Amino acid sequence: MLKLFINAWKVKEIRAKLLYTLLILAIVRLGAHIALPGIDLVSIKAGQEMFGSGTLYNIIAGGYNSRFSIFSMGIGPYITASIIMQLLTVAIPKIEQLHKEGEAGRKKITTYTRYLTIALSAIQGIGVTASYSSMFLSDSIFLKIASVICLVAGSSFVMWMAEQITQKGLSNGSSMIIFVNIVSNMPSGISALVSYSQGGDPVSILKIIAILLILVVDLVFIVYINQGERRIPVQYSTKMGGRRTFGGQGSFMPIKVNTAGVIAIIFALSLLQFPEVLSQFVTPGATYQKVIEVLSISHPVGAVLYVILILFFSYFYTSIVINPNEIAENMKKNGGFIPGIRPGQPTSAFITRVVNRITLIGAIVFACVAMVPIVLQWVFGLNVGFGGTTLIIVVGVCLDLVKSLESQLLMRHYKGFLQN
Repeated sequence: MLKLFINAWKVKEIRAKLLYTLLILAIVRLGAHIALPGIDLVSIKAGQEMFGSGTLYNIIAGGYNSRFSIFSMGIGPYITASIIMQLLTVAIPKIEQLHKEGEAGRKKITTYTRYLTIALSAIQGIGVTASYSSMFLSDSIFLKIASVICLVAGSSFVMWMAEQITQKGLSNGSSMIIFVNIVSNMPSGISALVSYSQGGDPVSILKIIAILLILVVDLVFIVYINQGERRIPVQYSTKMGGRRTFGGQGSFMPIKVNTAGVIAIIFALSLLQFPEVLSQFVTPGATYQKVIEVLSISHPVGAVLYVILILFFSYFYTSIVINPNEIAENMKKNGGFIPGIRPGQPTSAFITRVVNRITLIGAIVFACVAMVPIVLQWVFGLNVGFGGTTLIIVVGVCLDLVKSLESQLLMRHYKGFLQN
């Protein structure tokens, strides 16, 4: 991999994209340390436990280092808006038609996504400001309005930077921003492991070794599942055009083992933590506080619901992305067929069966991976701050980055990492 980056650095265009991406990511991390107006920095340590380290909020926003800053919400509202628009593409025919219109339609959908991001930022900004109420130097309403404006502006600016990385940098901008936020929070997890082993207690050292081995196995599983796919063979019938023969070649249709990927985990976490988000707007009573506690993924009931929701959303999202009827119809129109399967409805049924089987495998593996940090906390009583969802995101972004560099180097006749 080192050779890949060395070769990429030698190419002026790729080097410029790398530097541009690093500059944007540096701005993102700098903004994470700019406090909101009127925040009492001395009182921040007293509110360290306001958000748990394993919440979706911290995964996307970058952990404790980003709290009370103008980038407190990070890329979260934009991710949520993008997911909503993707779901509406299937639910609303007009948006689906825009999606099929090509570049012009996609630009309109992007515009709608931006407007929705600002609306979600305003709603979430009010809740975040309310949750920070004890951290302000005064109870001035103007100070809190300024805080909401800064949060909305910060989230909009992060959204713009993500789009700039996608257009002028490397890989997907939103993924890169989440990646750098997660990586910036890993030193605290490493510090927790180091402090846990202080004193030279052999039992503690053995526990640390066991945790590291589990995380390595976890990492291998994530890479394996991310790269895994089921290739369905497709054969195209020959056609005569004048004196020439067209078609007749064989191909394959790749279906990823887990099409939903981390999206299913994000959906599951969002639903479980929705009551906690609502508690930012109202003062929760004893019963409501108990509901929040039970729905926490560190609670056995919440953990079981977490796994069930991951399985459900894996199938739900896959059914949105992959339409067997549409695939079968397109194959039939182009003279394609799966060997041994009749075109039309039998082909659709076959694709549905294959997708359902491999989705189950991928969903179970990702659910197990997502549960790793929770199980570690149960068994060892230690919250490492990374693993599970964070590792899935980091590995996915790294693989996408490598593929992006590979494709650009391939056009310039460089031998890359994946070809070695």
